[in-house]
Amino acid sequence: MKALSPEVSALLDKLYNLRGEDSVLLVEMDRQKNKAVETKTRTTVEKKELQGKIANLEKLHDELTEQGERLADLLSGINRNDYLTVLTRLNLDFDPQNLVEKLNKSLPRTIDSVVMDTKKAEKQLAKVEEEMNTAISKIEELSIRRDAAMANQEKLNEYFDLALSGRISITRDSIASLLEQFNFTPEEQREAAKILMFPEDALFTYDEKLQEKEKSGKSFSDVFNEAKNADSIVEDSVKIVSEDPERVEFEYDVEPEVVIETPKEQLMNLFERNGINYLDFTGQELDVLINNYDEALIEENIQFVKNSDIGTEIFVNHASLMLDHELKAKVDTLLQVGKEPIDIYLNPNVLEKYTKDSLDIAIASLRDNGMDPKNVPLMAY
Repeated sequence: MKALSPEVSALLDKLYNLRGEDSVLLVEMDRQKNKAVETKTRTTVEKKELQGKIANLEKLHDELTEQGERLADLLSGINRNDYLTVLTRLNLDFDPQNLVEKLNKSLPRTIDSVVMDTKKAEKQLAKVEEEMNTAISKIEELSIRRDAAMANQEKLNEYFDLALSGRISITRDSIASLLEQFNFTPEEQREAAKILMFPEDALFTYDEKLQEKEKSGKSFSDVFNEAKNADSIVEDSVKIVSEDPERVEFEYDVEPEVVIETPKEQLMNLFERNGINYLDFTGQELDVLINNYDEALIEENIQFVKNSDIGTEIFVNHASLMLDHELKAKVDTLLQVGKEPIDIYLNPNVLEKYTKDSLDIAIASLRDNGMDPKNVPLMAY
């Protein structure tokens, strides 16, 4: 059997790979399409969730505005002295004027926070819609390009069948034109055309090697891989080094590089897995998380606020809550006294202000003074 040069063997490895179903070109296109489909599915869900969140925030804004105005009007019309005997006898701390002042001071800030959250959700919705539309376009584009790649593959196989049967009648330019579609260099195009037009110089030898191994009943992929491993130029593995599915290259290496991620990289990956945008946080907040990085704790707190319908936006401007070992216990305590997740979302300061023990003491104090913690705004805790 005629010996093949390393350069010719490498070129035939590349050509034969492009002939099969496991073509690196088709595999890469399928990988990118699957990724785009996953993105489309994820963003479709995120879009629906954001639209619901925006609708709830708009409803909350309207209710706060309307109810706040009615409550202020109601309290303004009450003269405390008209009920002084009852209030004094029952030791009730009820001062309509003081409540109106607190309402006028706190309500606008609360409404402003809802407006800010709405704008932020709308901005995120626009980003998600853009990502979804890009994914849809990518899916359509890859479907078209895959059809073209399959047509080119069929033509390439036709050229090989003709060459192997000794009936090649295709011009050098036709072969070069086809291989250009696979992004072969001009030099590779010329050498490949020579191999197909004069198969007795190399192609017959290479194909015979594959045919012998194929008789063992192995798949084409197994045969192809064994043939590559039999050549001195193939050391251990072949990998795709181009992200562009239209640009296929090969690189040979001995062993994979071991990559050790830094706490910063681990945090960025954790954020990405959980749909959190690190750009929402200041450099100082990120430094705190990186310098005190505890992946298990951060992951646990993120999943908890997701599952409790509070939402990960609570961490924006309050990133230290991700490192709070008592976060779940404090939230559970507030939920148990009747607070809603939206109350906690709008008032994250209470989680930073109190430890679990001091929060229990504050709640007990409210009850001792005849107040129901459920009806006391968190901002007044």
